[in-house]
Amino acid sequence: MRKQPIEITDYANTITAALRRGVLLTTKNGEKVNSMVIGWGHIGRIWELPVFVAYVRDNRYTREMLDANPEFTVNVPVNGFDKKAFTVCGTKSGREMDKLAEAGLTPVPPEVVSVPGLKECPLTLECRVIYREEQTAARLPEALRRRFYSVETEDHIAYFGEIVAAYLIED
Repeated sequence: MRKQPIEITDYANTITAALRRGVLLTTKNGEKVNSMVIGWGHIGRIWELPVFVAYVRDNRYTREMLDANPEFTVNVPVNGFDKKAFTVCGTKSGREMDKLAEAGLTPVPPEVVSVPGLKECPLTLECRVIYREEQTAARLPEALRRRFYSVETEDHIAYFGEIVAAYLIED
């Protein structure tokens, strides 16, 4: 398997558009790898660094994984959307199962961080967390709270990940 390095600015619109359908955020702690679907995120520059900001609910297993190992990959499908994989990764918890195996996803060794990419979602950003900020839903305008939060305790944490490698996985 080959990895074609990419310029993230050339793919920023592709990544942003894919977020509307969902992309996978993959984490690793020890030997355990977990992916979850995210629809909220930003790609850009801050502190003169290329950064992807991922929002993870405080009660998610992914948050535990990120706090134990502050690295992640963003995995973007570019040749279609595997409904089964996204259903498993978007509705099941990695606490109870191996979501990658259940979803039929193939881990690909990373270049810089400890977290693999995914063959089936070949546009890959490898990220190292450089900042973490708790997002309190109670501070949002009421209309947004009602629309996006079923209970006030479902806060998010924003993980600012410096993009340390970016590539397309090719067969």
